[in-house]
Amino acid sequence: MELKKSPKADLENKRNLFVQLGLVISLGLSLLAFEWTSKVEKASTLGTVATQEVEDEMIPVTRQDQVQPPPPPPPPKVVDVLTIVDDNTEIEDELDIEDTEADKKTAIDVQMVVQQASKEEEEAEEAKVFFIVEEMPEFPGGQLALRKFIAQSIKYPVIAQENGIQGKVFVTFVVGKDGSVSNAKVTRGVDPALDKEALRVVNSLPKWKPGKQGGKPVRVSYTVPISFVLQ
Repeated sequence: MELKKSPKADLENKRNLFVQLGLVISLGLSLLAFEWTSKVEKASTLGTVATQEVEDEMIPVTRQDQVQPPPPPPPPKVVDVLTIVDDNTEIEDELDIEDTEADKKTAIDVQMVVQQASKEEEEAEEAKVFFIVEEMPEFPGGQLALRKFIAQSIKYPVIAQENGIQGKVFVTFVVGKDGSVSNAKVTRGVDPALDKEALRVVNSLPKWKPGKQGGKPVRVSYTVPISFVLQ
């Protein structure tokens, strides 16, 4: 016997409808859940704040007892001892008072003492070097002649030229009483090669016109700047 299905009893025909209904219901429930809000009740009061009294703690003021130094001892008493003697008592120690008054007949011997300067003082005076005097030392021909002499005497060191070293060297020296140059030294250098060449040029300077103080020639310290510039 063959089974026959009724079209009305076949549920497969309504499957799509059930699926659509299920989707609509689930979406509706989801939207309802998102839109569902709980009302916030309005508070009638904010509550009360309890105040608590804070007692101020009183800290007693304490002071350290000052130790009084002991009083100084009383000064010793001085007792004057007076010896009473008779008027007829002879005094052994008598004072001899000489008459120092001078009259016209009194001869006065006056000796003139001439203090000569010692050898050490003379040497110290000779070695004294001035920095500023009434008449400063002067190179023969003036400053222009000095610059010309230095420019013509300088021989630029080869090692400094190869390394591109240049700058200004300050040399200090002493112009003696006879105008000679001595005690040359570099006070501010640039390079050992340039410093050595600057000292060589200064030591080759001719005699200067010496400086004078009080009309007398003196030793004066002098400083000359020597510039080394690469062309």
